Amino acid sequence: MKKVVLVGYMGSGKSVISAMLAQKTGIEFVELDEQIEKKCGMSIATIFVAKGELYFRKIERELFLEFIQDTSRELIISTGGGTPCYYNNYELLQADGVVSIYLKASIETLTLRLDKEKQTRPLIAHLSTDELREFIAKHLFDRNYYYNQAAFKVSVDSKSLEEIVEEISILLV
Repeated sequence: MKKVVLVGYMGSGKSVISAMLAQKTGIEFVELDEQIEKKCGMSIATIFVAKGELYFRKIERELFLEFIQDTSRELIISTGGGTPCYYNNYELLQADGVVSIYLKASIETLTLRLDKEKQTRPLIAHLSTDELREFIAKHLFDRNYYYNQAAFKVSVDSKSLEEIVEEISILLV
């Protein structure tokens, strides 16, 4: 059974696009971070504080592997921004039956989007716009190798959600 895995930096649109893609294709959609919260019974932020990042990444790996290996159903999997960067998760992007897509956004696009969402993202809430731009640039540099392991890259800059979903739909045929 096919797995469609969307990867990319926070603010690239993974959650929204996954949900729209699921609606268009009829394929079930799971958001990895939501599944981690459900399994642990606490928010991601609380997991990081109470149990630490290593614990979070371990649970993330277990669930990601479980969804990829689930042969009973097709899935669209929206990953967290760091998912491909830990525990060799990037290797799962190239597994048989996996269609992996990197939603690639420029530093400017991400800065514009995330600057509006800072209050809902504890990791960046305290950053000024200039600090946010630098933070994103550093992370993208560090994560570029992992994101680029995806089979396909779809630029999200200057495109509507509908255009992005249509472009991905064509890749799935």
